[in-house]
Amino acid sequence: MKLIRRFVAPLSFALISFSAVSAANVIPADGDISELKAAFFKAQQQQGFEQADIQQFFDNAQYEQKVIDAITTPWEAKPWHQYYPIFLTDKRLEKGLAFWREHQQVITKAADEFNVDPQIIVAIIGIETFYGGYMGNYPVKDALFTLGFYYTPRADFFRREFGHLQKLVEEEQLDINQLKGSYAGAMGFGQFIPSSYRAYAVDFDKDGKRDLLNSTTDAIGSVANYFHQHGWQRGAPVTLALTADPRTDDVTLWDNKKPRYQVKDILSPDASLKQSIDIDVTQKAIVVELEQADHSEFWLGLNNFYVITRYNRSPLYAMAVYQFSEQLKAAFEAQ
Repeated sequence: MKLIRRFVAPLSFALISFSAVSAANVIPADGDISELKAAFFKAQQQQGFEQADIQQFFDNAQYEQKVIDAITTPWEAKPWHQYYPIFLTDKRLEKGLAFWREHQQVITKAADEFNVDPQIIVAIIGIETFYGGYMGNYPVKDALFTLGFYYTPRADFFRREFGHLQKLVEEEQLDINQLKGSYAGAMGFGQFIPSSYRAYAVDFDKDGKRDLLNSTTDAIGSVANYFHQHGWQRGAPVTLALTADPRTDDVTLWDNKKPRYQVKDILSPDASLKQSIDIDVTQKAIVVELEQADHSEFWLGLNNFYVITRYNRSPLYAMAVYQFSEQLKAAFEAQ
C-alpha cells in the first residue's frame, strides 16, 4: 500500500463511536437542563460527593459549541478509501518506529506482562495522538459537560462520563483546569475517557500515580492492560480478506454487537479466504465492508479485530489500527 504524506490528528477514543448527526435539534429548544442537572447531582451524591462540591464542579464547566460541531462530523463517517490515508502515512510510521526504539524496554515489558502484541500498543498510541504530539486542546470538563447536557443522541453516556471525571480528578489528584483532550473528553497518550482511565489505567512506572498525560510508561502499560482486559490473544490473526461478498439471508455486516457468527457460517465456495491459512472455523467472527473508490472489499474480523473495536467501535478505525500495526511490525523487524 502506498503511504501518503499527510497528517491529521485523530479524535477517536476508547469505547466510543458515533455516526454523523446534524447539529440541528441537538440543544433543547428551551435550553432547560434543570431535570438533567438534578439527576446528575443525585447520582454524584450517591458516589459520595457533597452538594457544595458537585455545585462547584458543575459551575466550573461551560457550554462549547465547537464540541457539538466536532462530534457531528466524525472522521469515521468517511468511506474507507478516504479514511485510511489520514492515518497510514510515512510520517506516522517513522514516528512510530522512533517511539518503539526509544521505549523498547517498556513496550516489551508491557507486551509480555499483559500478553499482547507490542505492535498493537505502538499503533494505538500513534493513531490516537501521534505519540503524544496531538492530545487535544478541548477542556475536558467543558467537552463532557457540553455533550452530557446538550448532545441529545448520547447525553446519558456523556453525563456519566462527566460524573466519572469528577471522581477521577479526586482519585488521581488531577488539576481539572489543566485537563485538555479530544472533543469527547478523551485524555492522554492513549486517549482514555474518564471511565476507561479509572478502570484500565495502571501505574506502570511505579511512582505512586497513574499518569496517562505525562508518563509514556504509564500510557504504554495502560494501553496494554486495556487490550488484555478486553480479551486480546497474542499472536492470533486479527482480520483476513475474503474473495467476495459473503452476505446472505443469514449473514449480515457487523452491527456493533458482539460477534454471533462462527467462521464456518460466513465462509462458502463463493466467499472464501484470499489467504491460505488454517484457522478454527468454530471461532466467532464478524463481516466488515471497506468501501474503495470503485468497489468494496470484504473482510473477516476475528476476536482480535473485535477487541480493537472495544477501543473505538468503528470498523474503519480497527482496520486502520491493524494495518498500521502490521506496517510497524514489518519495518521494526527489518531494522
